[in-house]
Amino acid sequence: MAGMGNLSGLMQQAQKMQRDLQRLQAELKERMVEGSAADGAIKVIASGDQRVMSVRLDSSVVDPDDTETLEDLLIIAVNSALDKARQLQKDETEKVTGGLNIPGMF
Repeated sequence: MAGMGNLSGLMQQAQKMQRDLQRLQAELKERMVEGSAADGAIKVIASGDQRVMSVRLDSSVVDPDDTETLEDLLIIAVNSALDKARQLQKDETEKVTGGLNIPGMF
């Protein structure tokens, strides 16, 4: 049963990776990224687990007669923040998994 030692070691590594990924999930909730539009006049802060935490608008981009432009700029800023959050999540997950692509992770 020489192979059982290898299996035991593999199981221990998998359990450690699972613990590390759970820790990472908690940490990502606390890490923030920023997306922006209109040269920073619109800023969106998102957490590493891809939740929008705040939206800041400079008064210069608020024109009651042109809400469509503001809506477009908000979409750009939100997508920018979420793209950065996804990249952060991907980068940090790769550190834990050693680049292993595990389906269903995040």
